Amino acid sequence: MPVEICLWNLQNRLVIPARKTKNLLRKILAGERISRPGLINLCFVDDRQIKKHNARFLKRRNATDVLAFNLNKENKRGIILADIMISTQTALRQARIYKTAPEYELLLYAAHGLLHILGYDDKTDRQQKLMRQKESAYVY
Repeated sequence: MPVEICLWNLQNRLVIPARKTKNLLRKILAGERISRPGLINLCFVDDRQIKKHNARFLKRRNATDVLAFNLNKENKRGIILADIMISTQTALRQARIYKTAPEYELLLYAAHGLLHILGYDDKTDRQQKLMRQKESAYVY
């Protein structure tokens, strides 16, 4: 049984590339050799919503690009169970700053969130380098 990917569009600033996003997440799961079943909820929100969740769950008072919640940290029954929240407002802002397309930013955030769920981190320079390499390999 494959991982089911559910997209939830809770904003009205950007059109969400649903098919591309699901295909990207499937590509990452295949590339990381993840064969266990599961469910990933991917929610697209605005800055106000992500800021509220960032404060509630991580005690940070600012908006951010992506939040990833592994809901099965003990890996019970070998399944993936995760929520990933992406701010479309941040994607628009970052696209202007880095001269990229908003769609690219959304895909990058989706990849980043899933890589966190799969156990990758970005707290050290070494971890950040590996995370960026993985993101580049999957998103480009």
